Amino acid sequence: MPKLCVNIDHVATLREARRANEPDPAAAVVLAQLGGAQGITAHLREDRRHVNDDDIRRIFEIVRTRFNLEMAPTDEMLGIAENLRPPMATFVPEKRTEVTTEGGLDVVAALARLTEATRRLQAAGIAVSHFIDPTPAQIDAVRAAGADIVELHTGPYANATTPSARTEQLTILENAAAHAKAAGLQLNAGHGLTLRNVLPVAALPSMCEMHIGHSIISAAVMVGMQRAVADMAAAVARGAELGRHYSPGEILHLFTP
Repeated sequence: MPKLCVNIDHVATLREARRANEPDPAAAVVLAQLGGAQGITAHLREDRRHVNDDDIRRIFEIVRTRFNLEMAPTDEMLGIAENLRPPMATFVPEKRTEVTTEGGLDVVAALARLTEATRRLQAAGIAVSHFIDPTPAQIDAVRAAGADIVELHTGPYANATTPSARTEQLTILENAAAHAKAAGLQLNAGHGLTLRNVLPVAALPSMCEMHIGHSIISAAVMVGMQRAVADMAAAVARGAELGRHYSPGEILHLFTP
């Protein structure tokens, strides 16, 4: 059964819109865990546009499930991770001008640097994940870098606007999932997933963790954090159960609006 890991970044985004003290990302962590989150993710960006260093410290202290620190593989962030020692860290790309992450990490192009960064965090007892576009070349590079986990970028699937495009992107994810399994990597996925599109991804064989943030925080504005997390956890569980009887493609066409 895939685990739902809730990304709480956008609680801080809402706070920073007014440069205020609320809403508090740490309080959101408590409610997310009460709602059924089996992990918490937070992205400490280099520009600190939402989550800040104090948030990370307080979140780490209160997480009772599993904390995943998303970060760029820079010397500053590596030092922060080594000091904090979260159970897991995920390397992601960053651009100053982007609204949100626009694509996966190019592990092929930065293999030497990412191998060094991966080994450095593993030496501190931290499991390392790479967030990548779902291609065989990138998955092979993640394995070559020695990472423990691969997180597939599901943005193109989530953003597809026609049935044929969604089917095409889901097939890419299916092939990538099989490739990751053959490479011996733990399989995670995330970006752009919502209650409307999560079922087929949750049904992918060997899926271990779903990292979902924006849609949960958006729903929480309307129905509350605990309810929003519970609804997404139920959808992930339903997708996994459907995966016992149907292929992801069949689920896409039969059960996805």
